[in-house]
Formats: sequence, C-alpha cells, structure tokens
Amino acid sequence: MEKQRIYLRALELEDYKRIHQFRLNDDVAYGYGGIKRFVSTENEKKWVENKIFDKVNVTAAICIKETNLIIGLIFLTEIDNHNRNAQCPIFIGDQDYIGKGYAKEAKILMLKYAFLERGLTRIFDKVLEDNVASVKLHESCGYKKEGILRKSKFKNGEFKNEIIFGMLKDEYCKLYINEI
Repeated sequence: MEKQRIYLRALELEDYKRIHQFRLNDDVAYGYGGIKRFVSTENEKKWVENKIFDKVNVTAAICIKETNLIIGLIFLTEIDNHNRNAQCPIFIGDQDYIGKGYAKEAKILMLKYAFLERGLTRIFDKVLEDNVASVKLHESCGYKKEGILRKSKFKNGEFKNEIIFGMLKDEYCKLYINEI
C-alpha cells in the first residue's frame, strides 16, 4: 500500500455534527443496512455517545491525516470472541472522498486491528448486491464472495439481495503483511 493518507481514531462527542451531515445524504444513506431514518442532531449526539461508551463493538472515525477531517466511519460489530469473527461495515460520508481509495485504506487498517490486535480469524460483510461501489471495494481488498442472502433487505420499495463477503486472517496476511 502507498503512503497512508488516513488514520482511524475513537469518536469524540463533537463528531456528531459531522456524522449528522453524512446521514442527510441520500446516496450515502442508501448503503446503510437499515431503513431510512429522519435523525435529529440530538438523536445523532446520543448515538455517538452510545458508540463512545460501547464496550463490545468498535466504532472508529476515518480521518484525513493532513487535516484531521472525518470523512466516514468504520466498525467492528457482531464480534464473536468464541468463534473469532466479526462484521466490518464502513461508509465514506463526505462526497469529496468517495471513489478515491480512502475506504480501501480504512478497511485494511481495521482488518489489521481485527486480525493482529484482536486475534480474530474471519471478518465478514453484508453488501447490497446493487451497491456496485461497495462490491468493488470488497473485491479489491481481497474479500471472497461467500454467498447471497436473497431478498434480505427492503430498500426503496423493493427487496434486495445481499452478498456476504468474507476474509480470513491468513488471506489478509498473504495480501498485506509486508505493507503494514
């Protein structure tokens, strides 16, 4: 990997303002797994506060090194310490940074944390089949397509398929161990 342009950090309460801006963008919100919600700034603030104090899941801000600007979020959720796997959703919320490789950098950093710091063995993601950018992201990171959840998400008035992507620790190490 080239010189890293981003870093991951813990959320701070004031981040809610920036995150709320991301949520207002319909193009960004489409990739979220859930239904569209109308979220007040106070609700967003509470959501960020809950993430800050969550001792189970991991939520990290994706920030530009040069400016410290938050451009998105990345998560480790559904952490199963017994079976050593977790889900790793991501989104870039700032339109100026979409499609420029920042999501891939963030994924690789979070995978490093998940595999080498947390001792996990498998990371998976569920991606809407028609979310072409997210499908390409996972493929470019080296994830393997593991299956399809047929008509598993209701979005924009219709049921959509989700692709399950997975990456194993040994696959990650073969691809990235010399780059970290």
